[in-house]
Order: sequence, then structure tokens, then C-alpha cells
Amino acid sequence: MDAALMPLLVVSLVLCLLAAAPAASAARAFFVFGDSLVDNGNNNYLLTTARADAPPYGIDFPTHQATGRFSNGLNIPDIIIGDPCFAFPSGEHLGAEPALPYLSPELRGEKLLVGANFASAGVGILNDTGIQFVNIIRIGDQLQYFREYQRKLRALVGEPQATQLVNQALVLITLGGNDFVNNYYLVPMSVRSRQYALPDYVRFIVSEYRKILSRLYELGARRVIVTGTGPLGCVPAELALHSQNGECAAELTRAVNLFNPQMVDMVRGLNRAIGADVFVTANTYRMNFDYLANPQDFGFTNVQVACCGQGPYNGIGLCTAASNVCDNRDVFAFWDAFHPTERANRIIVAQFMHGDTDYMHPMNLSTILAMDQEGL
Repeated sequence: MDAALMPLLVVSLVLCLLAAAPAASAARAFFVFGDSLVDNGNNNYLLTTARADAPPYGIDFPTHQATGRFSNGLNIPDIIIGDPCFAFPSGEHLGAEPALPYLSPELRGEKLLVGANFASAGVGILNDTGIQFVNIIRIGDQLQYFREYQRKLRALVGEPQATQLVNQALVLITLGGNDFVNNYYLVPMSVRSRQYALPDYVRFIVSEYRKILSRLYELGARRVIVTGTGPLGCVPAELALHSQNGECAAELTRAVNLFNPQMVDMVRGLNRAIGADVFVTANTYRMNFDYLANPQDFGFTNVQVACCGQGPYNGIGLCTAASNVCDNRDVFAFWDAFHPTERANRIIVAQFMHGDTDYMHPMNLSTILAMDQEGL
């Protein structure tokens, strides 16, 4: 090692150690529900094709190993919650260690105090979404696991402390995209598309989503970030199937434009019924579309072709060891046919933290943290 670097390393280590104590005392539990955008490894423990536990997934993860995250590196929960001093050098927003997958055998004892990630790639709002993946943790089962988690937590710390931990936790839920790409539009004349015209289908899944969020509230969640769907018609998989000249798929764009506003209205109505801003909506469509529409402003050189894949736009099939893999992931918006790169995830989380009400409504995560710190 270059001797000139030693003082800098020592200073960095000291700063991390100084930061660690207050961060640990102020850390709050973190719970994650939803699909592959936020799954950090639950599907590794299931017999399913919806897995990301083999290279080149994880190529830029701190361990350079595939972990089950559908990313070249960190995903959105990692960046929100990550440890600033060890594995997650710039994911220091909440200053806690990452919540483990609920199915991980390591999630026991004191690790329960950190929270848990219940998300499972392939799931949607509806139980029949993702049936082609066979064995995934559908959202009802994720909520059932949350109840089971709380029983374990009460056994560890007692009921009053367990209730307080859950009430004060931050919760992230990401659902909806699969209800279109892995259900309604999965095949021509799908069961759901024959059952419902698109506007009726959107109203149906929004009403079902309300039941899910209400159940989360019943289970003790009091600070919940609810993400909308991103620009589904613009992902490499859909460009490969539907685009002639790089234009986004019109029908999926229509679906998203119907779903997101209705989801926001539903969440606002739910908050009014509760009498508090329990649920915060994240306009992930706009967060994504900002860099898709103006890539040069964000340092991207490619916002249509996936870094890892094959076929048109690298959007056909799975990302595997046999796929094309780009050399510089930082200039690609998409890692695989559906999922953002770590760098894109960082842009999204920056808006979670600091975005105005066009991005986060009624408040961003920094405001939530400040209010909760003051006990408001």
C-alpha cells in the first residue's frame, strides 16, 4: 500500500467509528415488501425461476457476488438503509445495517431488531400475478410473514418494545408493475385481459392495493413509502417486443398513466380515513423518466439497451453468464431487461430523500426523518 494513503485511511476509519455510535442509537427498523425491484434474496431460498443468485448479478456488489438482488450491485433498500462504514460506502441515509431477507437463516436474535425484507421477485398486487414463476412469496404471504416476524420479536424483547419498534419503523412497499407485465400483458388474450378492459383492471388492482396497505396499517406500520410503477413501456424487455425505432411501448405506457394517478388518489384517501400521513407516495415514474428523457444530464450514454442480456436491446431472456455484459455499468440506466443499474437506483433514492412534492407526496424521506427525530 502507498504510504501516502495511510493517514487518509486512518482518518476515514476514525470518522466511521465516531459516526457509528450515534447512528446505531438512532437507527430505526426497516421493513420491505414487494417485488424484484426490492427483493434482496428471499427467492434464493425458493424453487423458482425468478432468481438472481448467479453471476453476473452482483458484479459490482461489495462482495462481487450474486446475492439475489436483481442488480449489478445495490438495490433501492440497500441505498436507503446501508451501513456507511463497511459494505455500503455511500448508502448512509439511515445509518443502520441492511435488513436481511426474511427467509435467511441468519435472521434471528438481535438481527430481528434491524427489521426484515419480505419482498419476492415476481409478485404483484394480485395472487395470480407471476404464476409462471411457481414458488414465490405472494403479498398475502409476505404480510403473514410480517405477523410471524412480530411474534418472534415479542418473544425477544417483549410486547411493548416490539410494538414500538414496528410503529417507529420505516416501511417500503413496491408493487404493481408485475400486475401488468407478468399478468395482464404477459400473453395475448390473458385471463385478466379477457376479464377486464384496461381501465376496469386498473380500478380493480388499485382497490386490491388499498386492502394490502390497510392490512399493513393494521399490523402496525406507521411510516410507509408506497412507490408507483416506473415507465414500464420503456424497459429493454418491452422495447425488444414492441418497439421499432426505440419508442416506448404505447399500451404499457397507457397502463402506467392510468395506474399511478389512481394509486396516488387511493393513498391520499387512505390517509384521510386514518387521519394521519401514514402513507407517502413516491413518483418513481418521474424519477426514472427524468434520466430516460435527458440521459446526458445524469451521465448516462445508454438508456435503452440493458447492460446484461441478449437480443434486441439486450431485452430478450434472462441475464446469465452467457449474456452480453457491458464494461461500464455506470453509463447504463438498465442492468437487465427490467431492472435499473445501481447507479440509476442511486438517482431514484436521492429523490426519495430530497425530492419535492412532484416526486414525494406529501413529504420526502428527509422530512420524515427530521419530523420523527423531533417527535412530531
